[in-house]
Amino acid sequence: MSVYQHFRKDEHPFVEQALEWLNRVESRYEAKLTEFLDPRQQDILAQLNGDDEVVQLSFFGGVPDAERKRALIYPFYEEDLAERFQIVLYELIYPEKFVTLEHRDVLGTMTGAGIKREKFGDIVMAEGRIQVAAAAEVSAYLEANITQAARAKVTLRPIEFGEALQPEEAWEEADGFVSSLRLDVVLSEIYRLPRGKTAPYIKNGRVKVNWKIVDQPAYQLDSGDHLSVRGLGRSRVFSLGDLSKKGKQHIYYGKKS
Repeated sequence: MSVYQHFRKDEHPFVEQALEWLNRVESRYEAKLTEFLDPRQQDILAQLNGDDEVVQLSFFGGVPDAERKRALIYPFYEEDLAERFQIVLYELIYPEKFVTLEHRDVLGTMTGAGIKREKFGDIVMAEGRIQVAAAAEVSAYLEANITQAARAKVTLRPIEFGEALQPEEAWEEADGFVSSLRLDVVLSEIYRLPRGKTAPYIKNGRVKVNWKIVDQPAYQLDSGDHLSVRGLGRSRVFSLGDLSKKGKQHIYYGKKS
């Protein structure tokens, strides 16, 4: 039985990469530090490693309850100390009394400066403050090149992990019944839209499933899938319940509020 059959086809390249990391650590006893991984990639890596007693696996994202984290894969006799993850936590200093910055402003600034998404983690916003975790290997470049976000002048100030903000976001949980687990059908339930109005979001590349753009309305979702719709926010299919007497699927889900 191939390990690949347990994962979607579009996940196979990452599965192959993760297996290579794990095998390398097991055979050479040399630790491997990954880039920032999204939660789905973290799940896949953890599943592949299982309860291995030789190869250990730890995740750290620099902020409490981080979504995006670096993984440290290491031999059992080593330790997963925070400094081994090579993460720098920054606070953005900007004139918050006169300017309002949004998540997309900071994200756009980072990627617009040529920083790959895998090189920085969560962007946390709370009480008018903004923090971002980044890979230490790009810290000098960030500090020299991130000087403006939207129309505001900004400065990146390194801070200690103990100063990290707690994200303000919370899940709004709900449940419902859907005729199928097609992407367009589930989005219609979660966002309370007529099914016909979900298709343009999907076909225009405004929908991501597990942090990847999906443009097929018939794409089949499953328990644990993370969703985001540009302009409508993020959501997640927590779990699947029993079928109703009419054959509809009971789903439990949440939206970020």
